Amino acid sequence: MKRSLSFPKIAGIDIHIHWTFSLLIVWIIYNNMRAGLDATQVTWSVIFVLSLFVCVTLHELGHALAAKRYGINTKDITLYPIGGVARLERMPEKPKQELAVALAGPAVNFIIALLLSPVILRSGLATTESGNSLIIGSDNFLPMLGVLNVTLAVFNLIPAFPMDGGRVLRALLAMKLGRVKATQIAAGIGKLLAFGFIVMGFYSNPFLIFIGLFVILGANAEEQLVTTQALIVELTAKHAMMTNFFQLEKEEPISKAIELLLAGQAKSFLITDQGAAFGIIDRDDIIRGIKEFGENQSVEHIAQKELIYVHSSTSLIEVFMEFRKTRAPLILVKDNDQLAGIIDTDNIAELIMVHNARRA
Repeated sequence: MKRSLSFPKIAGIDIHIHWTFSLLIVWIIYNNMRAGLDATQVTWSVIFVLSLFVCVTLHELGHALAAKRYGINTKDITLYPIGGVARLERMPEKPKQELAVALAGPAVNFIIALLLSPVILRSGLATTESGNSLIIGSDNFLPMLGVLNVTLAVFNLIPAFPMDGGRVLRALLAMKLGRVKATQIAAGIGKLLAFGFIVMGFYSNPFLIFIGLFVILGANAEEQLVTTQALIVELTAKHAMMTNFFQLEKEEPISKAIELLLAGQAKSFLITDQGAAFGIIDRDDIIRGIKEFGENQSVEHIAQKELIYVHSSTSLIEVFMEFRKTRAPLILVKDNDQLAGIIDTDNIAELIMVHNARRA
């Protein structure tokens, strides 16, 4: 990922730390030094935070491995200052499966806390003289790690969709109300709780503000996704494909692609080799080509050669999810082993609007 530090794969899953994570470390150091802690104590605090985020990574791996049981792969896990995000290729649509995946993460934290319970029970906590900052040292490192794993698990189970607790709520509601209605209710509750996080963040921990914003954006995105899937559930790739589209032979210059880009609404174009599909270029490829090669170079040099094909009878939901997974500018549609058309996300959006208007 851009602007992130990558680590070796765990269980075949890429692990990344986003660059903003460094801001958390700086904030921890500054806050502890302002509280009067010495260099050794500050170092222990930093090590403690890093250890806590190892537990966060294990939490996200719990989700990923539970999803893998149902044939759902995880693209990667990224750690941010407010927590971790496991990017599953898709969420389980069966409520019981979603319930299992959602609970797997907090279960990992409870297991870690259980393993550390012997040291938790016989420990004490030390604070600074002001009582505002916790001093982490060798004597209370493991006990505090166990306590915060419980806190992490409980916090994640707050029913603020799309947090784990919100997904648990959605799964339980979906068993009776269906996925769309359950998502709408869970998203509404999640956004209400997120507003509470934001208000609390101004008076206590500022990270609650970012968590609240994350919940609101995530709830809106998930609600829109589920609504879109419900609208196109009966449609196939054939309904959305464009049969009238621009093509460029691979020998044609980039200047020709510029003409097509500026002359119409199309932002992506199929590149052919003697009529057969060769690659795809989009607006970003064209701009990059101008800078790197000039307008007279052939489009062959800027083409994306990894083509994605679907059959005309493929469910439009599958096509839609393929776009989300690959971020491809175009998907090619075949019928009887012949190229029948192409699909882009704009055309799907237009089809949804037309289909929705017809139903209304």
